[in-house]
Amino acid sequence: MLELEVKEMIIEVLQLEDITAADIDAEAALFVEGLGLDSIDALELGVALQKKYGITLSADSQDTRRHFASVKALAAMIASHRTK
Repeated sequence: MLELEVKEMIIEVLQLEDITAADIDAEAALFVEGLGLDSIDALELGVALQKKYGITLSADSQDTRRHFASVKALAAMIASHRTK
């Protein structure tokens, strides 16, 4: 399942040793509330997305902010990228 893959990527890339994929709510916010990630985390995730899926994101794009809203949003963006 793509959401599980995204959760595992977040844990691996950000070295979240105390968190399992089951601990991450796919609907919860990734930044500030929810998982509590910051802009450095976003940059690291962006690099990981580019390496793993070939997806390039613009840091100041509203679309990027929407895609990074939750695990579910990231998974949907990856899925739509795969079908192009």
